[in-house]
Amino acid sequence: MRYKIKLIVFLLVVALLSFQSQAQNTSIAANANTTVNPAAAVNTTGPGSDFIPCTAMPEIMTLFKADHDALDRFYFVQYAPERGLRYQTLCRGYLDQLQQINFDGLPTGCRVDYLLFKRDLTEEIHQYEVEAQDYQHLHDHWFPFADTLYRLEKERRRGKKPISPQVAKAFVSISAELARLNKELNADEHISVRDIRAARGIIEGLKYAAGSVYKFYNGYDPDFTWWVPGPYKQMDSALNAYQEAFENKLNNKALKMDSSGIVGNPIGRDEIIRQLGLEMIPYTPDELIDIANKEFGWCEVEMKKASQEMGFGDDWKAALEKVKNAYVPAGDQPEAMLELYNESIAFLKAKDLVTIPPMAEETWRMAMTSPELQRILPFFYGGEEFSIAYPTNTMSYEDRMMAMRGNNPHFSRATVHHELIAGHYLQQFSCEHYKTYRHFETPFWTEGWALYWERLLWSLHFPRGPEDRVGMLFWRMHRCARIIFSLNYHMGKWTPQQCIDFLVDRVGFERANAEGEVRRSFTAGYGPLYQVAYMIGGLQFEALRKELVDSGKMTYKQYHDAVMHENNMPVEMVRAILTNQPLTKDFQTQWKFYSGPAPH
Repeated sequence: MRYKIKLIVFLLVVALLSFQSQAQNTSIAANANTTVNPAAAVNTTGPGSDFIPCTAMPEIMTLFKADHDALDRFYFVQYAPERGLRYQTLCRGYLDQLQQINFDGLPTGCRVDYLLFKRDLTEEIHQYEVEAQDYQHLHDHWFPFADTLYRLEKERRRGKKPISPQVAKAFVSISAELARLNKELNADEHISVRDIRAARGIIEGLKYAAGSVYKFYNGYDPDFTWWVPGPYKQMDSALNAYQEAFENKLNNKALKMDSSGIVGNPIGRDEIIRQLGLEMIPYTPDELIDIANKEFGWCEVEMKKASQEMGFGDDWKAALEKVKNAYVPAGDQPEAMLELYNESIAFLKAKDLVTIPPMAEETWRMAMTSPELQRILPFFYGGEEFSIAYPTNTMSYEDRMMAMRGNNPHFSRATVHHELIAGHYLQQFSCEHYKTYRHFETPFWTEGWALYWERLLWSLHFPRGPEDRVGMLFWRMHRCARIIFSLNYHMGKWTPQQCIDFLVDRVGFERANAEGEVRRSFTAGYGPLYQVAYMIGGLQFEALRKELVDSGKMTYKQYHDAVMHENNMPVEMVRAILTNQPLTKDFQTQWKFYSGPAPH
């Protein structure tokens, strides 16, 4: 009897799942206002579209994220040796679990998850190995006292009662040692930029560790409160001075190399190639620069066409000057941006290009970028919060004019949809709603998708006249230039000042905006390939669109919705899912997506 009941329940569940799958596919087709092409039906349109059920990869990835988050809350001291070792142990344990999963039995989407999850685990182990090497290289000479602070913080986490006189004595001793090391550092002319950068991170972690101990016991433990405050404040001041000495050393090295004062960290050709492999980009740095130059040449031809229509002949920089001077008065920029947003969202809806969730359309909001942040973000940026760069009363006259000229409405016409919908905010909204277990974040998906929309709306005639075309072309040239200057910089061929001059001379940047762009590229925490990712990711999405939409296998809306429903990942893996590629366990990147500039 029990067996029959179980059998009946099982059959009911199977029938229910079948009904849900059919309902989802019917709903997808209805939302697209078209019949789903059978050739494009597998893995194309989001939740419920994987016809072969797969729970193994979502489960293991969700568990890893939970374990990693738990460790983040416990091992929070940057560069502490125990932290790196613990994360390596975690990753190796999950690699072992991954080996127990039958890869050949997985559907395409889960094979993608397998390959990318394995890649990320291996890369995290590698990064902590590099961190450990840097720490060991510096520890004995420059940070012999670090073990004491790490030990005190480790004991603090479990509430061990300190022997306060010994803590005070240790802090006084560390202060004296820091004073000696500070003098030695000032006289050292041979310490490398890499060592200086690692040292700054180590000091930041040590300050946090010591502060965590002090905040925990001071005022609660009477003995600690009597003995430690003075020695702690003396040591904290000495740590700050030590950190400042490393900062000065780095700045002095930078000024000797380059007049810009921008201190970057060029990684070299070999590391660029390694990171391109991780991002599944099967091109060399030189090939990418060649692609960028070809795209730049296309832009120059189109710029001259627009310039001729504006009455400037082939002098497109004169046309660019006119466009820059079409800025709106101070105080009017938010309303001007709202007007552009309304035009772009109406355009997307009229062309039925993508599903726009009402909640996404409802919940974005504006903010103003501070003068300090405008030094590295001289244009507006977006997502759920659309932050506008425009002059404030604290800026000099020259900076105010450059900010207004660089954020004129014709420039902004190319970027409102980049930052909001169907760009970054739609991406953010979708990643929070679909396949949320995927955490494969890459700028080639994030920035590439937003840039793809700039290119698509250009081809669909979103610009209204030559001034709009000049504005949109400025940004396309800018993304080509990012590839050229960032790769040349990271290969050691260009200095930051050469990068600034290139943006001013070749693209027509305002100098302050060019300085902000280069400072952002090399000092604001972006990865070395981040600036490459805009144009290259956009070209990948464009090539995939040609493969699926231009061939008639999918509509624009089906394609765009399908991409959004798979979450953030290398674009070659999006392609693998949407075209049901036969992936193998030893997969290597191979998709040569670039076929040349668009016809004029």
